[in-house]
Amino acid sequence: MTFEIRKIRTPQGRKKLDREREEYFRLMDQGMSSREACRVVGINRRTGKRWRNGTNPTKNRPGRPAHRVPAVRAVPLSRSRHLTVDERIYIADRVREKAPVRRIAAELERSPSTISREIRRNQHPTNGQYRPHAAQARAESRLPRPKPGKIAQNPELRDFIQHRLDKKWSPEQICQALPKHFPDQPELHVVHETIYQALYVQGRGELRRDLAKALRTGRVRRKPRRQAQQRQPRYRHPMVMISDRPAEAEDRAVPGHWEGDLIIGKDSASAIGTLVERSTRYVVLLHLPNGRGTELVRDALVDAVTALPAHLRRSLTWDQGSEMGRHHEFTVATDVPVYFCDPASPWQRGSNENTNGLLRQYFPKGTDLSVHTAEDLAAVSAELNSRPRKTLGWETPAERLSTLLAAA
Repeated sequence: MTFEIRKIRTPQGRKKLDREREEYFRLMDQGMSSREACRVVGINRRTGKRWRNGTNPTKNRPGRPAHRVPAVRAVPLSRSRHLTVDERIYIADRVREKAPVRRIAAELERSPSTISREIRRNQHPTNGQYRPHAAQARAESRLPRPKPGKIAQNPELRDFIQHRLDKKWSPEQICQALPKHFPDQPELHVVHETIYQALYVQGRGELRRDLAKALRTGRVRRKPRRQAQQRQPRYRHPMVMISDRPAEAEDRAVPGHWEGDLIIGKDSASAIGTLVERSTRYVVLLHLPNGRGTELVRDALVDAVTALPAHLRRSLTWDQGSEMGRHHEFTVATDVPVYFCDPASPWQRGSNENTNGLLRQYFPKGTDLSVHTAEDLAAVSAELNSRPRKTLGWETPAERLSTLLAAA
């Protein structure tokens, strides 16, 4: 019996779609793609995806587990990650029967991309037929290592590359020139990584070793890239991470904990420092007319923090920007510890990020920030501090700070 799309298209709810759900998974089990199955059943693609992958629990409804259809393996499981002869014979039979790739993959418990790539790479180059034993021979011919390099196998290609390296051409420039000089010889077209491999890998002998010195870097071997756990410390003095910040700073119950950052001007040539007190959202702007070097930022921070009352100087949270290279000297001068956020975690300084967005009304992106004087910054910060804030119960940061100072 052919499945008919329901006539009433108004939302039916979860229970009313039992027939559609059953038919969707029947079509998927036959190897049909999710997009096509959704079209046949008459549901949105997002609904099919939700049925297939499950949902997470929310406050109003429980989660649903992902749907997994156990497939009966047509060929015994092989220990190798490579396709076996038996699997290739089975693929050839099913391709002859015009079975869809996803169905074949489910029967072999392989990825659909594995089956698709196998058919595409190992089919006959002339008539496009997939022959299992010929496919096995092609796959085995690609297995031996090390493989002879493309440059070493073709003297014409090697001479072309060496001649242009002698002229100080970069590998990328050489690769772009190859299709123009050899338009009808695609076997002579290589990517720049092939040239780098021929220069850097020891024992290849594909290009003269002295040609590596013609590269603009002058290196004769690859520069190793350290893993994250092997990188050199960012600052001379070790950082204290935000995870070690006192709990009183996290819940904003105690004033005196600040968040800081820089907003950058046109061409990264100018900057303004921003400080926000976590409890009151009070804003202090740092005037940096001569740049954002570590000494300049340190001095501006020391001047701003030392002007505060003692009970409002508890901590400072900053990101891992290079401008805080002298954070230890700042702490020694002010007795205010600096805590650093984790990489790529701006939400750990949420108040400061929000304030920086407000400041862009006054200091738009792509403008020169060095033209603003200290008086301009003071006027902007005074205007922000006198603006009512919803998070403060519609009090202003200045009023909330005055209350704290009066209580102290």
